[in-house]
Amino acid sequence: MALDRIIKRDGRIEKFRKSKIVNVIRKAAEATGEFGEEEVLRLANEVIKILKERFKGRKIPHVEDVQDTVEYVLVREDRYKTAKAFIIYREEHRKLREAKKSLGIKDDMHLSLNALKVMKKRYFLRDKEGRVLETPKQLFTRVARAVAKAEKNKRSYWEKLFFEEMVSLRFIPGGRILSNAGTELNQLFNCFVVPVEDSIEGIFNAVKWGALIHKTGGGTGYNFSKLRPMGDYVRSVRGYASGPVNFMELFDTMCRVVSKGGKQRGAMMGILNINHPDIIEFISSKQNGGLTNFNISVGVTDDFMRAVEDDALFPLINSRTGEIVHKVSAKKLFDFICSTAWRTGDPGMVFLDTIEKANPLKGYETIDAVNVCGEIPLPPFDACNLGSLNLEKFVKEKRVGGKVEREVDWNLLGKSVEIATRFLDDVIDVSRFPLPQIKESVKNHRRLGLGIMGFAEMLFLLKIPYDSEKGIKFAEKLMKFIRDRSHEVSIELSKEKGVFPLWDKSIYRKMGVKIRNCAITAIAPTGTISMIPEVTGGIEPVFSLALTKHVVEKEGVFYLNRVFEKIAIEEHFYSEKMLDYVMEKGHVRGFSEVPVWAQRVFGTALEISPEYHVKMQASFQKYVDNAVAKTINLPRDASIDAVADVFMLAWKLGCKGITVYRDGSKDHQILTIGQSKGKGGVEVQTTTELTPLEKRRFKI
Repeated sequence: MALDRIIKRDGRIEKFRKSKIVNVIRKAAEATGEFGEEEVLRLANEVIKILKERFKGRKIPHVEDVQDTVEYVLVREDRYKTAKAFIIYREEHRKLREAKKSLGIKDDMHLSLNALKVMKKRYFLRDKEGRVLETPKQLFTRVARAVAKAEKNKRSYWEKLFFEEMVSLRFIPGGRILSNAGTELNQLFNCFVVPVEDSIEGIFNAVKWGALIHKTGGGTGYNFSKLRPMGDYVRSVRGYASGPVNFMELFDTMCRVVSKGGKQRGAMMGILNINHPDIIEFISSKQNGGLTNFNISVGVTDDFMRAVEDDALFPLINSRTGEIVHKVSAKKLFDFICSTAWRTGDPGMVFLDTIEKANPLKGYETIDAVNVCGEIPLPPFDACNLGSLNLEKFVKEKRVGGKVEREVDWNLLGKSVEIATRFLDDVIDVSRFPLPQIKESVKNHRRLGLGIMGFAEMLFLLKIPYDSEKGIKFAEKLMKFIRDRSHEVSIELSKEKGVFPLWDKSIYRKMGVKIRNCAITAIAPTGTISMIPEVTGGIEPVFSLALTKHVVEKEGVFYLNRVFEKIAIEEHFYSEKMLDYVMEKGHVRGFSEVPVWAQRVFGTALEISPEYHVKMQASFQKYVDNAVAKTINLPRDASIDAVADVFMLAWKLGCKGITVYRDGSKDHQILTIGQSKGKGGVEVQTTTELTPLEKRRFKI
């Protein structure tokens, strides 16, 4: 019989593919540098020849039979280095399978161990005893089926397309969608903004609403600027007001208590406008054991920023009476914000006038608050669902004379934008909501949060430095393409399903453009969902080429950047000495044994100047409807003036918000450079004697 089928380890019979044999020999050969592509193909043909002879007229070969034959051919042909590498490869994967099995998960997508840990921790359904009830493919099937219920026509067709986008890891929905879709809860939104009114009833209503949202896994944003300042007279009780910061402690406690039973810690964004008399207390509110469940940002205006430039006085205004309480030096207030952010990473800044200028319903409603990470500015009671395109999947490659050439697959990216936009629009119609006011607002706005992740990996593959004018121009081209295509899709959806109900109040009516959604694009941090395909979150540069991420496990999850490793092997600068350097330092700039072009391409977050961090954020913001969540990472020795320069440049370049983080300025840091002692990779024992390079190369 012809060699056309193979038995997999789980007993399934699949089509026999010669390409898999070629790839595994190529991978082993690249690891050793022993021979090139021509020999890879010759050896693969030898393996096929032997298999055809061995299984002629007999049973179907098992995958282990094939691997045994590969090993035999490599030894027979005196390719001992590569044979050794292949043995290591087999042993590594055997141990990896055992480690995955110990998680109690059937890996039907060949995901990394780290990805499975994330999905088990956050997204898989479980029974009452905590046992995982689904595989990765079953999770995506559940999500696709639940979301496609919004489709009245061709439901099975769209379910299939939604599933294919997710299972290919080209598009990953936000965490609430992955966790809750198709469940009894079925609350699929990540981001909410709740109004806080200046009364006891208004404040405690907001606390209650926030608790109901956090109960479903959502995060909340609040602007506390309507609350009268501390010490202001309260006629109804013949007493004095506590002020917004004291009331924020109620929200902080609520978030901590409600989130104890959830899958992850709750989070909130608190904003106070720059002209509020309690602004100094607010800026200091997270210091010395203060607020713990809030991100905080100061809501600043163009008038304030101009006053900083002019070193002018700036009025602080009683929010109850509208009267000026006193005037302060804008420059000194700005310096206090910068010095506090330098010490602790808080507060950030939200540029209220910039947000309002881009508000699609400007004149009808005002936006003065954002979600937890700042990527979604929202009016009161509005919410947004999220999903991100994995850019690494949209780089196509071909081999030319033994070299690999890569470019963006714009056609595939356009198709994925189309499917992802429709997916997120459907989420609105199938989701349940924690409050009737939120349901009404969401249905009226139909706001989406389509974003990206893996931008750093895409730049690596295309060999474009992040901190270069070429990188900035590429970012603009990329985001304009995604924005334009998503808007085209929304316009087509409006013909099929109608415009969003507030369309006649929007800028789109004035433009004569009928569209389904008031806003579509946003760039979220993608901190956890980006761990599934193992790419960098959002538009961030790679924090470190080797790092430990303290999110899923207390001891951390170790990563050596896959794309860096891949290109280092391809370009023949992979060495024991280089890996020792990377594992310790996390970068290669300044390391003479790495080519200069590679040092430029593989720049990390702390090596990239603050100016280029901000310029990159601003370049994306030009073509993002909502906003861009990004952290401007600064080295430990950065000055307070550097923070001030970042805030000022972000305002001038049109960012909607900005956050800085100086390395080491918090006691607990999510990302750390290098490998935590004794915690990285999968422990593998093998009888083959390995060099340190081989152990690291195969993550043993």
